[in-house]
Amino acid sequence: MDQPQGAPIELAGLKFANRVGLAAGFDKNGEAIVGLTRLGFGFIEIGGVTPRAQPGNPKPRLYRLANYGAVINRMGFNNDGVESVRERLERTPMIDPTLLGVNLGINRDTPLDRAAADYQKCIRSLCDVADYFTINISSPNTPNLRDLQRDERLGVTLKSVIMERDRRIGEIERPLPIFVKISPDLDAAITRELALRVRDARCDGLIASNTTTDRSAIHHRHAAEQGGLSGRPLFERALRSVGIVREAVGPDFPIIGVGGISSATDAIAMREAGADLIQLYTALIYRGPALVRELVAAFS
Repeated sequence: MDQPQGAPIELAGLKFANRVGLAAGFDKNGEAIVGLTRLGFGFIEIGGVTPRAQPGNPKPRLYRLANYGAVINRMGFNNDGVESVRERLERTPMIDPTLLGVNLGINRDTPLDRAAADYQKCIRSLCDVADYFTINISSPNTPNLRDLQRDERLGVTLKSVIMERDRRIGEIERPLPIFVKISPDLDAAITRELALRVRDARCDGLIASNTTTDRSAIHHRHAAEQGGLSGRPLFERALRSVGIVREAVGPDFPIIGVGGISSATDAIAMREAGADLIQLYTALIYRGPALVRELVAAFS
């Protein structure tokens, strides 16, 4: 098996084989982990995973905007549920030194005041088969989920998640970092406040950012479709989010930059804005596997 190239980096208590990862959403149920590892990623994030299996939103729910290098999706956390994902991960061969993250969501019918319970259940089930977790509070495709970013209950939710994580660390006896994935559609003041709340809740890092609902950068027959826009039109928003978050949390808090990265130049810009690691999704669709090693070389 090919091993990830590039310089390793220690971050949030983990040793990443390189700085380039696969973003959540590409392999929702952890079905292609070994094959994806062979592309050269330093880390792979599967999911989003919810406590109970759910089919997601009605089809069609995915649209390519090839001339923009973009995708609109409204998948809606379609996944097999946490217990099925756990069983699959137990059967998956070791991918060391590549790390495995799991993006966690809430079920569609879970009220926001019960969001912590959904995240906690997933952590309990997967703590011994994952290297880190991402708490997704920013998907535009689950009703009201993004409201949690502005909700006064967010601090309580995150603290409950961290308490659950801490209990599991006592069992597995190794680090289990918690990242939080935020939206690119928040204004600068709210983004700064959110970043500080995440840090103050003792989370281990931030992922900036998720897809956008803004369509101002595109003129396309699919532009009116509901869902999150990813790919090149998202890049400037994601870059801005990374910069705002870095300024807010200081130089030492881990940040993963994601959104529209499709070239070595983009990767370097993300690093200069403050990202410690980066993730891909949409550009992999359009540019193919060779992009991974191009970015690893640029971002080492």
